[in-house]
Amino acid sequence: MKNRFVSNLLLTLVWVALTGNFNFANYLFGFVLSFIILRVITRGSGTAKYFTIVPRIIVFILYFFYELIKANLQVAYEVITPHYRMKPGIVKIPLDVKSNIGITLLANLISLTPGTLSLDVSNDRKVLYVHAMYIKDRQDFIDSIKNGFEKRILEILR
Repeated sequence: MKNRFVSNLLLTLVWVALTGNFNFANYLFGFVLSFIILRVITRGSGTAKYFTIVPRIIVFILYFFYELIKANLQVAYEVITPHYRMKPGIVKIPLDVKSNIGITLLANLISLTPGTLSLDVSNDRKVLYVHAMYIKDRQDFIDSIKNGFEKRILEILR
């Protein structure tokens, strides 16, 4: 996987040097173009994890930005309206993620999203405690974390 990533970066740099345009959009285009070229070149050489993990990471980043914008709008609406719609609480979320990096990533993504804060992980690393501003139904909140961030983290780490 490392060799394909390095090859992708080198092809990206070659693209940028050949075009002479050093802006972010050209780097991004060069990366996508070299990814497609590498995918076509290595199509017959078996399955490569690199070609499945890069699209998953991109989908994961887009999903995080979607959740971030949605949470920001919800908190901003709460601040500018006179009504108190918050139902704060602490929720115990059972974890399917077992690795330290997965638990850390999940906890940090939850904390980065406005309205939620990761509080603690149990000693056996099977439960994450989260404080949230909006908990109408605890099971729905747990399901949204498990089917959102945790599911995508597991897809990337496996």
